[in-house]
Parts: sequence; structure tokens; C-alpha cells
Amino acid sequence: MTEASPAAGTMNIGEVHARLREDFPSLELSKLRYFEAMDLVKPHRTPAGYRKYSRDDIERLRYALTLQRDHHLPLKVIREHLDALDRGLEPPTLTSGPQVPRLALAADGFPSARSFDPENSRLRLTRRELLATAEIDDELLGELESFGLVVPRPGSAPYDNDAILIARTVSELAEFGIQPRHLRAFKTAADREVGLIEQVAAPIRRSREAGAEGRAEEVVTQIAALSVRLHAMLVKVGLRGMR
Repeated sequence: MTEASPAAGTMNIGEVHARLREDFPSLELSKLRYFEAMDLVKPHRTPAGYRKYSRDDIERLRYALTLQRDHHLPLKVIREHLDALDRGLEPPTLTSGPQVPRLALAADGFPSARSFDPENSRLRLTRRELLATAEIDDELLGELESFGLVVPRPGSAPYDNDAILIARTVSELAEFGIQPRHLRAFKTAADREVGLIEQVAAPIRRSREAGAEGRAEEVVTQIAALSVRLHAMLVKVGLRGMR
């Protein structure tokens, strides 16, 4: 079996070495193998055992080599940087830790349609990172989880963008005496809205037409944003009667 060419989107270790040596002239082939052994990069292996590097693998190597050459970072720190990038965090600066990206909010502070794009849930935070980012304590997070307002995913970094925004919002509501136990009605209403959206999207997903899944996802994001807007406006109209 022959190795894939660059045109196919993958490269063998010799081709990767030749490409990276343009920017790192002293790079030895053995270092690429060493980086793999240290889990900095994990190229795909063919049934015959040949390494096949993707474009992402090459950029990952370039990033690691740059940190090592220009900033003299040890492999442990480089691995931490790469782990942060894998979890959707902003590339860390050399003077501080990984930075949480901005949440997808519209100018008025409400979630936009982009907020419901699955890509925006790529961010992964540990429990400690979530507590620091949302500026809440562990007791409040425990309450959010017990009432199903924050649902951690499997893994060592189980929290995403949504968990940050929910935690921050609940924390601000707590300043007015509204506790997580008072918010079960919000969760129930949200579950009903999700059910309604799924009723609309399900027939599109079941369609055998090309691109059906993509259209279903677009419908979900648009309806979700509209439902949030409608909910906000209904609350606004309802408050008029209190004045």
C-alpha cells in the first residue's frame, strides 16, 4: 500500500518532515517520532502501520515546534497548551493561562441563532475552570446540577459555553433572592419548547433528500433563537401590567 499524497489531505512522515524543515531547518525526523511518543500528535496509522498526518496534525506540530524553539517551553507545558486548544479554548498567551472565548450573544445580550450552533459547544472546561470563569462557588454549581440546570458531560472537562452562561445568569438572579430551586419552572418550560422544536425538525431529518440533516439543524437553530426572543417579549409585555 502506498502512502497518501498531500493532495489527498494526508502526508507520510517523510513529507511532513520535509515541509516542516522549511521553517525548522534543524528538525530531525526522530523528533517527529518523539512528539508522537509523548502524545503531542497522534497521526492515523494504516493497516500496514504507516503514519498518515492530516493538515491539523501538521499545524499541531508546527505550533509545538514554535513554542519549543521561540519560547523554550517544556513539553509538559506545550501539552497543556495543546490540550486547551483541543477543548475549544482560545490559544493561551505566554503570560497567562488559556482564555475562554466570548459567548455567542447578540448586541442586546440575548442568545443569537449562532448560539445554538453545535460548534459553539466545542468548549470544554473542568469544574475548577467553570467555577472561576462563571465566578460562582462549588455549592451553587452543585445546586444547578441537582436541579438539572447544568448537566455535565462525560469526561474530565465536562462543561461548555452553555454551562458558563447558565451559571452566570443564575448567580445574578441569586442577588435578587431567586435561588436555583425557584427555577425549575424555567427548566420545565424549556423542555417543552425543545419538544416542540423537535416535532418540527424530526420530519426533515427523516427525509431522504440530500442535505436533510443540515436543513434540520438550520431549522433548529432558527426556531430556538426565535423562541428565546418570543419568551423575552412575552415577559416584557407581561411586566407592563405591574406598572
